[in-house]
Amino acid sequence: MSPKRLFRTLALAEAVTWTLLIVAMILKYAGGIEAAVLVGGSIHGFVFLAYAFQAVLVGVNQRWSVGLIAFAVLTAIVPYATIPFEMWLMRHGRLDGDWRRETTEHPADGSWVNRMLRWFLARPVLLTGLAVVGVAAVFAALLVVGPPGGREA
Repeated sequence: MSPKRLFRTLALAEAVTWTLLIVAMILKYAGGIEAAVLVGGSIHGFVFLAYAFQAVLVGVNQRWSVGLIAFAVLTAIVPYATIPFEMWLMRHGRLDGDWRRETTEHPADGSWVNRMLRWFLARPVLLTGLAVVGVAAVFAALLVVGPPGGREA
């Protein structure tokens, strides 16, 4: 899967799960169905974390600035903002190219971040496994802490 396809897939998934969460909130507050937010919020939270991880991964691969990577993550906080951001990235060619598995003459390629990126890209099964386990661990830790606004919100 290319960086473009990965980013586009998770940007769309993030927007879809926003819809799920909004519908769940309507069901909770208009219909009294408390479990809807638990389910919708959990799905949305997991996808949010996966989107954030891949935004950093793709951003490093595409040599985005730290500010652009941070902005990519922040777009997931605003409902549906990942879609226009992804469209902007497409228009400006910021998602073009494949995974950077080889060292080039670019000055940033010698940094520890880029060396680590290439090491993990050479081991895609390990990268995927660690990403899933890492996202699941952060998700589990956040479940222990509790939902935004507290448990009674």
